[in-house]
Amino acid sequence: MLAILGLLTSVFSLLYVTAPSIRKFFAGGVCRTTVQVPGKVVVITGANTGIGKETARELARRGARVYIACRDVLKGESAASEIRADTKNSQVLVRKLDLSDTRSIRAFAEGFLAEEKQLHILINNAGVMMFSHSKTTDGFEINLGVNHLGHFLLTYLLLERLKESAPARVVNLSSVIHHLGKIHFHNFRGEEPYRWGFAYCHSKLANLLFTRELAKRIQGTGVTTYAVHPGIVRSELARHSFLCCLFWRLFSYFLKSVQEGAQTSLHCALAEGLEPLSGKYFRGTYIRNLAKVAFLYLRASFPVTARGPGCLQGPEITKQLSACGMSAVSF
Repeated sequence: MLAILGLLTSVFSLLYVTAPSIRKFFAGGVCRTTVQVPGKVVVITGANTGIGKETARELARRGARVYIACRDVLKGESAASEIRADTKNSQVLVRKLDLSDTRSIRAFAEGFLAEEKQLHILINNAGVMMFSHSKTTDGFEINLGVNHLGHFLLTYLLLERLKESAPARVVNLSSVIHHLGKIHFHNFRGEEPYRWGFAYCHSKLANLLFTRELAKRIQGTGVTTYAVHPGIVRSELARHSFLCCLFWRLFSYFLKSVQEGAQTSLHCALAEGLEPLSGKYFRGTYIRNLAKVAFLYLRASFPVTARGPGCLQGPEITKQLSACGMSAVSF
């Protein structure tokens, strides 16, 4: 027993000694571009905390007019006040956006379009990781509804303004955990049982497929899109899961900081010369293998929310999406 205890102690001691090297290895690339963006207009969802907040801070530091689009306006105002003080940029604004409610999404888009004549960067950053059976206001499974469907609708509503402001970019936050995901075309509402712990994985795969299809449909418009894996980050994403919170606490020293997690989003939003890579998936500053995504793309042509030639339009998909008007959405 003492020998086992001694071995475990040695292993943990070795891990913590090597933790800085481990963190550096998993931190990935750094956004090295020095591009400044004065006069550019940026919308970042969920930028009141975590990766989104640090992304907003850096873009504000570079001169952008930044809209923090979030559900908790009070927390958003607190974040905006902090960013304004830190960057000396007064153009950091907060607007209400609840991605679990399509009425809120449409209201945000309507207000933004009335307020701004340009939009150069849209970063679909917000996300939830729920492990219980929850649904959006419109009845969709909460992970897919917020992480993908909500951002899909938001992008659709703002796309013409992005085209008018070209060159423009759309950055979608996905995750390496998409490898564990599947698209349940017949079960968007989560009515049929499946392992809820994998719902987040499914939504991240949907983000990748959406990025790939969007790039195809907006080719030649001057708008490009990218999917990113920010890494395993010490953020509030997993706050609804006791086990994940425990893991975060035990291994926090090995996880990326939110500043490090924001680097990939910043790279895809700012780096020059990325236009030929529209539709690609980035981890750090490197393009990752899309073998699984390519396979699913060829098999499904992303029928989840897109309509058009070649897209599967099953009656069940149409029925479930029509509940909130998404069956009429097309690019």
